Amino acid sequence: MKAELIGGVEKREIIIAQYDPAWPAKFERHASTIVRVLGSSALQIEHIGSTSVPGLAAKPIIDILVVLKDSADESTYLPQLEAAGYILRVREPDWNQHRMFRTPQKDVHIHVYSAGCAEIKRNLRFRDRLRANGEDRRLYEETKRALARVDWSDTQAYADAKTDVIERIISSAPTSGSR
Repeated sequence: MKAELIGGVEKREIIIAQYDPAWPAKFERHASTIVRVLGSSALQIEHIGSTSVPGLAAKPIIDILVVLKDSADESTYLPQLEAAGYILRVREPDWNQHRMFRTPQKDVHIHVYSAGCAEIKRNLRFRDRLRANGEDRRLYEETKRALARVDWSDTQAYADAKTDVIERIISSAPTSGSR
């Protein structure tokens, strides 16, 4: 089964905003909602992505990582997240059983993975490296700003264009002692 993009491809302008100190509080509000609707089945909830890095300019979209026992078993979380107002946007059974929900305002993305998935550590390692290393943070911000000036066919094309820089930053991050 291939990735399913629910609602089809969307062309959206890529806007990079200066860091907003309100982003962590916005994450906390959504994390509280997720805990309220999923309870203990949410094994881990983390603020990831550029908005989780103090001082880093970003698309003003809060990325949240949610770890469940089995993200393939949508019956354990899909109805609850939808009832809380989140919309399933991406279903990727062939890529880490990833699911992505978003708000109707398209300002919060919830990335759901199964416990033990390597993508969890990868996301946290990237976030922690950007938090700790000013040079990598500057490189990433410059890359994002340059790419935002391009007219992309969709937001995934923009995300894909950042891959080489992201991989370089992750590979330079320490493998232990994160957080």
